[in-house]
Amino acid sequence: MNKTKQKILTVSKQLFNKQGYAQVTIRMIALEMGISPGNLNYHFKKREEILECLYFEMVQEFDERVEALPETEISFSQIKNDIQTSMERMVLYKFIWTDLFNILKANAKISKHFNEVYPKRISGNVFLFEEIQKRKWMRAEKVKGEYKILAERMVNFGDTWIYTSELYQRPSRNNRLEGQVKAMLFMIYPYLTTKGIQEFEGAFPAWFS
Repeated sequence: MNKTKQKILTVSKQLFNKQGYAQVTIRMIALEMGISPGNLNYHFKKREEILECLYFEMVQEFDERVEALPETEISFSQIKNDIQTSMERMVLYKFIWTDLFNILKANAKISKHFNEVYPKRISGNVFLFEEIQKRKWMRAEKVKGEYKILAERMVNFGDTWIYTSELYQRPSRNNRLEGQVKAMLFMIYPYLTTKGIQEFEGAFPAWFS
């Protein structure tokens, strides 16, 4: 990707995050960059093309992490790091998550990818729970499908935490981000065995002091 195209994406992301995707036009992006709309149109014919580039730029790392999960060494610290890394990346593309419903409704290409990867994300969490159970850290299901429901709850929390942070005017950076990471990770806590609780509390002693 050439430097001008990358600069357009960088500036667009900044404006989308600040004002919202729906409020930003090609002309506004060009004005911010100090170039003509025609020059910008040479690289991106429509604003939607910029949106698609930014979306797929963001999710590439997520998709790669899901694919690599079977080879990943599982620990509670590693799970926390993965959650935190994902949330930090989401903040960089905040505009997508605060307007996800409308973006999915308006853009077929993004909607197709999002809906294709959604069950893979749930399956990734279920796989994670199975690995934790192998270590005797997590109890067996009491009801068939219990952990699939938990997996879906965690995915849905991940998709909406930025939106709810903005809705209730809670900053999504720094200590607030840490709180969201903790909130997601604690969804697992009630399902842990005695051994799992010891492992969990040993990984995050500051949370229990």
